[in-house]
Amino acid sequence: MKPSTKTVMMLAVVAVAAISGLAMVTQTAAPQTRNSSNLYQELQRFQEVLNAVSRYYVEEVDNQKLINGAIGGMLETLDPHSVYIPKDQLSDVTERFEGHFYGIGIEFNIFNKIPTVVSPMPGSPADRLGLRSADQIIAIEGKSSYGFTDEQVRSRLRGAEGTTVRLTIRRGNVDEPFDVTIAREKIPITSVESTFMLEPQTGYVLISRFAKTTGDELEAALVKLEKLGMKQLILDLRGNAGGFLEQAVAVSDKFLEHGKKIVYTRGRIAQANDDFYATEPDKHPRFPLIVLMNHGSASASEIVAGAVQDWDRGLVVGETSFGKGLVQSQIGLRDGAAVRITTARYYTPSGRLIQRPYDKTLSDYYEEGWDDVDPNAPTDTSKNRPTYKTSAGRLMYGGGGITPDMQIKWPRPTQFTVDLILKRSFFEFATEFANRNRPLASDFNAFRQNWQPTEAVLADFRRKIEALKIKFDPESWNKDSDFIKLRLKSELALTLWDRQKWYEIEASGSKQIQEVLRLFPQAQKIAVMGESAGSRIMKN
Repeated sequence: MKPSTKTVMMLAVVAVAAISGLAMVTQTAAPQTRNSSNLYQELQRFQEVLNAVSRYYVEEVDNQKLINGAIGGMLETLDPHSVYIPKDQLSDVTERFEGHFYGIGIEFNIFNKIPTVVSPMPGSPADRLGLRSADQIIAIEGKSSYGFTDEQVRSRLRGAEGTTVRLTIRRGNVDEPFDVTIAREKIPITSVESTFMLEPQTGYVLISRFAKTTGDELEAALVKLEKLGMKQLILDLRGNAGGFLEQAVAVSDKFLEHGKKIVYTRGRIAQANDDFYATEPDKHPRFPLIVLMNHGSASASEIVAGAVQDWDRGLVVGETSFGKGLVQSQIGLRDGAAVRITTARYYTPSGRLIQRPYDKTLSDYYEEGWDDVDPNAPTDTSKNRPTYKTSAGRLMYGGGGITPDMQIKWPRPTQFTVDLILKRSFFEFATEFANRNRPLASDFNAFRQNWQPTEAVLADFRRKIEALKIKFDPESWNKDSDFIKLRLKSELALTLWDRQKWYEIEASGSKQIQEVLRLFPQAQKIAVMGESAGSRIMKN
């Protein structure tokens, strides 16, 4: 993939789940050159208000808090994605897109006020020393961890590479707690969360974010799946809120022929304008491709889906995506904080702007991103959406996310089942069940194919719900029966094996994924149409 020629590294991010990614980093913002006298007057007005609040407010005020609020409010008037990042949050915000951290390598939850291992990361120091799911960390460096918050645990487990941390572990079926001393190492943060063969010829790849290594991770995943006999692929971008624009280009480049435009950006300043093309050698077969989206798929995810759709490379399936087509650049401030400012809009190859309108309140903007009203629907004539054509001449609409070629709704559990998840009832039950049924861990393939929660297991789970003092709702229980059974199985897989197996059970047991599998003939047909159309992209 050809790197951007601009000195500004653009970033397509969404602030749905969190502020994310790095874009442009400088020491200070550019000096003001236009309307300087008017700006000076407005700054004087701001100073007057600040002085009045500091002098007369009923209580003593925190000036830093006031200024941070003023900066945030100022950026909020621009668009939903221009944001201020305080110094103390910047490292956490950027870490998950940097590709690694230093620690011992576990997922954990606070369970009954005790940090509890959910799963050791494969190959991590914790994994090699034998930590396993449901282990309770009752002390860290000899100090009781009872009542610790997530952040308190995280800060004590992480540290400089090569340093050690001593944990006291309580394990079911082991009489006495025991200590382990673990050396911290570099722990990779993967963006390709899951890769496996869903069927003998069907590969499945789940990308959770677009971080610095996403393109390389996807390449490794494709090579692995092709060696296993993959002839068709499901690329799952559901819930993927975005990340680095250039990594969205790298992912798209795996599927598009050399020379095809993937995305382009346009802004007010020259540095914001760029065009991105597929430049890698065509290393992978033109296998049938299905891209999965939901309302949480945004920004960089929409770049990939839009490029696949515009070039008729594959079938886009699921729900209308969030609709975030703004590009942010990050500007570092002298105090170590940063502002992330929208500097461009991005467009799909056919010229579609994916950004939804944001002329209402911020809460309306995010709520509408998750509703089931498709702003691109052709019946919505009142909004006069612009129309575009794919390379094969299929009609598309712009200005409100990516509308899938095929709509498939993903199940949304009732509030009762959401409460079961939030109160960790599935996790607690799976932990106890796994401790009583360890022989299940001997054969994952047999577990995946054959094990299902029996009526006796479901009855035990209901007793656990009652023990947790969660009010039982029979109507919701019956309505969410399939969801509950699948979640029990996937949580058990997580406890017996790891997070990868959790994803595998969730995907293989989903009725919606079974619907998706039946769409591959149509994906193949569209890919043939796109190949025949060549390089034509038309705007109507």
